[in-house]
Amino acid sequence: MQRLLHPKTIAVVGANDREGSYSGETLLNLRRLGYPGTVWGVNPGRAEAHGFPCFPSLSELPEAPDAVVVAIPAAGVAAVVEEAGALGCGGAVVYGAGFGEIAKGAGLERELAAAARRHGLPVCGPNGNGIVQLHERVALWGDALRPLEPGRVALVSQSGNVAVNTLATLRGLRLHTVVSCGNSAALDPAEWIAQLAREDDVGSIAVYLEADGDGVRLCEALAECADRGVGVTVLKVGASPAGALAAAAHTGAVAGDQRVFRALVEEAGAAWAEDVHELLELAKAQAVTGAHPQPRPETGLAVLTCSGGDSALAADYCDRNGLPLPALAPQTAARLRELLPDAATVGNPLDYTALIWGEVDTLRDIVLTVAGDPSIDQIVVLYDQPVGVEGASAESWARVREGIHQGAAGSRVPVMVASTLPELLDDDAGARFADAGIPAIAGLRTGLVAAAMLRRPPGDGGRMRAIAAAAARGANGSVPLAEHEAKALLRSAGLPVVEGRLAAGEDEAAAAIEDLGPALVLKLSAPALMHKSELRALALDLRSADDVRAAYRRLVALGVESAAVLVERMEAAGAELLVAARRDAVVPALVVGLGGVWTEIHGDAAVVPLPATPERVEAALRSLRGAGILTGARGGAPLDLAAAARLGAQVGDLLLSEGLGLIELNPVLVHEHGALAVDALAA
Repeated sequence: MQRLLHPKTIAVVGANDREGSYSGETLLNLRRLGYPGTVWGVNPGRAEAHGFPCFPSLSELPEAPDAVVVAIPAAGVAAVVEEAGALGCGGAVVYGAGFGEIAKGAGLERELAAAARRHGLPVCGPNGNGIVQLHERVALWGDALRPLEPGRVALVSQSGNVAVNTLATLRGLRLHTVVSCGNSAALDPAEWIAQLAREDDVGSIAVYLEADGDGVRLCEALAECADRGVGVTVLKVGASPAGALAAAAHTGAVAGDQRVFRALVEEAGAAWAEDVHELLELAKAQAVTGAHPQPRPETGLAVLTCSGGDSALAADYCDRNGLPLPALAPQTAARLRELLPDAATVGNPLDYTALIWGEVDTLRDIVLTVAGDPSIDQIVVLYDQPVGVEGASAESWARVREGIHQGAAGSRVPVMVASTLPELLDDDAGARFADAGIPAIAGLRTGLVAAAMLRRPPGDGGRMRAIAAAAARGANGSVPLAEHEAKALLRSAGLPVVEGRLAAGEDEAAAAIEDLGPALVLKLSAPALMHKSELRALALDLRSADDVRAAYRRLVALGVESAAVLVERMEAAGAELLVAARRDAVVPALVVGLGGVWTEIHGDAAVVPLPATPERVEAALRSLRGAGILTGARGGAPLDLAAAARLGAQVGDLLLSEGLGLIELNPVLVHEHGALAVDALAA
C-alpha cells in the first residue's frame, strides 16, 4: 500500500475536462494542492485533459504508475484493475458506484476483487471518494478540494460523505490522510488502519465503519496502533443482527453484535464515538502529544471558566462521565484568593469571573496554581471565541490564549481547552493550541467526554493479538446439544454443574429422590429446546415420589421431539447470572449479566472479548448496574464473586478449545461459597 499512499506517478483513467466530473475534478485537485509528481490521463479519445497529457491505455504510459484512479462506469472497472495489476502498478482508487451496494452490481464487485487478488493490487473502493494525503499533497479524490494545512489526524471512512465533510470542517482539525474506502471490496478497513499506524506523523486515526469487517485483521490493526502509540476512535453504525443461534438464546438479545464490537474497541484502548462530531473531536485530542494524564485513585480533573453557569454545566457533565472533581487543597485555595477578584468563589469547577479578562499573567498563574495542587492530574479551561472578531476584541482574545499557553507550558499536568458551543472554537486558535500540546475541543459536553477518554489506560498489543488468535481458530460447525449433553461437556472440563441424570421412566425419576433429594427438578432435554419456562417444559421443587411421577407424565405428554427427561437436584436459591460465550460476532466474546427469566428485560450485561482471565471476568461483573447483588449491597452478604469469575473464564476457554459456536449458562447460581451452573445449552 506504500506506493498508493506515496505515489510519484499518478494515472487518471477516464480523464476529461467536463465540469463536475470525478476524473476532471481529480486532475484539478492535484493542481490545487500542488502535487509535485507526474500526472497522466488515460482516455483513447483525448490528447490532454486540464493540461495533463492523455494516453490511450495504461499499457501505453511511459511507465507503470504508482497510483491509478479509475473514474469510469462500473462495467469496465474490473478490466482496468486487471490491466493495472498485470503492469505492476502500485494500487488503484475506484470511485464508481453500482457494485456490491446494489443487487445487480454484486457480480461486478466480485470480478473487481478477484482481479485485485490475482495481482496483489491494493484497491481503495469502489463506491468511495478516494485518498487525500496532505503532507505530500496527494489527492486521489473526485470531489472539489481546497488546499489544507497538514496535521496528525488520519481518517478511514466507509462513508464518502463523512470523509468529504471532514475535509471541509473548521474546528482546528489538521488532517494527515483521509481514506474513503467505500465498499472495501479488496482491502478491509482494518488494513488501512494498520497501514496508517505505520505512517510518519500520524498521531491518531478516526474510523467510521458500516460493517464489522474481518475481526482478526481488526485486532491486528488495533495491536499495531497500541504498539506504536497511535490513538484510535471508532464510530460504528448499523448494528448487524446477532447470529441465529445466539438470537434464539438469551445471549443474542442481551449482547448483540454492536456491544461485542464496542467491547473489542474499548479493550484495545480505543475510544467509542456516538456521532461524527465526537469522532473527529476525540481523534483530534488523541493526536496531541503529551495530552494523556497520569490519574491515580486520589486525583482528578479541574475545570477553569469565567462563568458560573458553565461551572454548573461542567460539574453535571463530569458526573455523567465519571470524571472526579477533587476539592482543591487549602494552600491552593489560599493562593487563588490572592489572584482572584473578590467576586470569585474558589472551588472546582473554578469560576475565575470575567473581571480578569485578558490579564495574561493572572490567567497563567491561575493555571499554574491549580496544576500544582496534589489532587489535580488534568485541567480543562473553557474557551469561547466568536467567529470574525477584530480589533480590540481580537487582541483581548489573543491575551486570553497567551495566558492559557503560558500556564500550560509551565504546568506539571496536561491542560486542554474546550468551547461551550462547538462553533465557538476558532479554527486557527484550535490548531495553535494543538501545536502547543493543548487539545482544543469543540463543545463543552464533547470536551469532557474527551477528558474522560484521555484518562483511560492505553491499549495492549499483546492482548489484541491473543484475541486475534482466538478469532482465527473458527468454529467446528457442530449442531446444538441437548441440555444433558451440554452439561456432560461442562463436567468433563471441570466446571461446577448441578448434579443430575436422565430418567428412563417415571419410577426411575421418583427413585432419584433418595440420592438427589430432598427436592428435585424435572425438565425436558432436547437439542432444539431452549426456553423451557415458556413451554412449561420443567417442574420445580418436587418433594415426593408422587409429585415426581406426575411431573414426569406431564412433561412427556408435551410431545417434544427427541426429548429426554432430566432429573436434577433442586439447588438453594442464590443470585442468578447469565454466563455465555459466543463466536458469531466480530470476535469470540464472553457475556456476563444478571440472569434467570428476566435476563432480556433487565439487559444488564457486560462483554469481554475472549480469551478472558478470571480477573477480567470479575472486573466485568463488578461493572454491572446490579453488581451490588453480588458484592453485598444494602446489608446483603457478599457472594463468591471470584468463583463466578472462574466459572466464566472456564466457559470462554471451553468454547475456544472445543470449537463451539455458543455456550449459554442461564442461570448460574452464585452463593456465599461457590457458583453452580443449573441450566446450559451449547452448539
